[in-house]
Amino acid sequence: MAAPGAGDPLDAKHGKAPLAQRIDPAREKLTPAQLHLMQQAQLAQWQKTLPQRRARNIVTGLGIGALVLGIYGYTIYSISQERFLDELEDEAKAARARALERASVP
Repeated sequence: MAAPGAGDPLDAKHGKAPLAQRIDPAREKLTPAQLHLMQQAQLAQWQKTLPQRRARNIVTGLGIGALVLGIYGYTIYSISQERFLDELEDEAKAARARALERASVP
């Protein structure tokens, strides 16, 4: 399953190690031992990057949480500043008072 010319430890032209070939297990017939080795390599690679991803996820979660709390706080603050309902209640009281005056005058 090695690439042609992969027997050389270094590429003679470029002085670099050969890259691993990508294998599609669905198309190629692999033995259970080869599949197990691939799973172990994937698990090792996943565990290697786990701390970086965890830190990134924590920072992203804190950022989103801060944004949500900021929007919530701003909304509550802006609603508490609004006085249009007070004005509507004052107008309703005045309208009721005028209606009572009209009803009491024969």
